[in-house]
Amino acid sequence: MNNFQTQDQKQPSKLHNKKRLNQEQVRLLERSFTAHKKLDPELKLKLANQLGVPPRQVAIWFQNKRARWKTQNLEFDYNTVQVKLENALAEKRLLEKDVKQLKEELKQAQEMLFANLNQKNYPFGSCDSSSNNYGSCSENVDGDHHHVQVLQELYACLIGGGSGCGAELLR
Repeated sequence: MNNFQTQDQKQPSKLHNKKRLNQEQVRLLERSFTAHKKLDPELKLKLANQLGVPPRQVAIWFQNKRARWKTQNLEFDYNTVQVKLENALAEKRLLEKDVKQLKEELKQAQEMLFANLNQKNYPFGSCDSSSNNYGSCSENVDGDHHHVQVLQELYACLIGGGSGCGAELLR
């Protein structure tokens, strides 16, 4: 038990010798830290003399402050990346919704085109909407080849989404 009492007696004396910094001392250290993140020996001695504390205490304060500063920077960077990720995911959801809507519109346009091409009273031949060769329509004997070509080109615009499609075809 004597051994434990000796250790307990040493601990309070170490804590008792260490002085806590007052607000003015901390402000001076903070200003110094803002200017210099790393503490060189000359600055350490200068600050220790100005503050009236041992140089080791200044060095430890800088070391602890640097660790807290790095943690704060990591948290800030994490939060920034998190916000950017959330924004990107929201934009992705909007784009996916737009793509779904555009696909539905394209499907409706294709259905309307094939319905019009397959009508009996329409002056063109019929087109097969079930085949993969959407651009091939058989021309009726009485049909106008130009109108079939226009419809095929319009359909190609619907499929390919080319810019400027249709303007020259509607003349």
